[in-house]
Amino acid sequence: MHDCKERTRLLIRCGNGEALQMANEITEKYPIEWISRPQEGLAMIKVRETAGQTLFCLGEVLITEAKARIGGHIGLGVVTGSRPALCEALAVVDAACRAELPETNRWDAYWARILERENTQDKMWLAIREKTKVDFRTMKE
Repeated sequence: MHDCKERTRLLIRCGNGEALQMANEITEKYPIEWISRPQEGLAMIKVRETAGQTLFCLGEVLITEAKARIGGHIGLGVVTGSRPALCEALAVVDAACRAELPETNRWDAYWARILERENTQDKMWLAIREKTKVDFRTMKE
């Protein structure tokens, strides 16, 4: 899993436990320099209005953010809500992947489990949507 955006999306959506395990593997073997420990903050959500194509601020969302450094490579962890442990884990995993540590090559089993879980969740949500789908056709042909 080499794409940073995809890696982070999967870990947040379906792999919270795996992210903590991966980070634990790295913290046991490498010194982690914390640039910033998990801190809560607010992020403004900007949305483009479709008719006039103007930007407006929808509101703010609570986030937790952390930055870690491993061997000169900086990792960033940002999650919505107050989840400092997951945020720390994401920062460590991101730094480890950017540093191309040997442990990251052995994480294929983690990625396979996470992708399988995501596929299962997607199928479940699709089934729920299909059950509640409304047929607006009112006349028979």
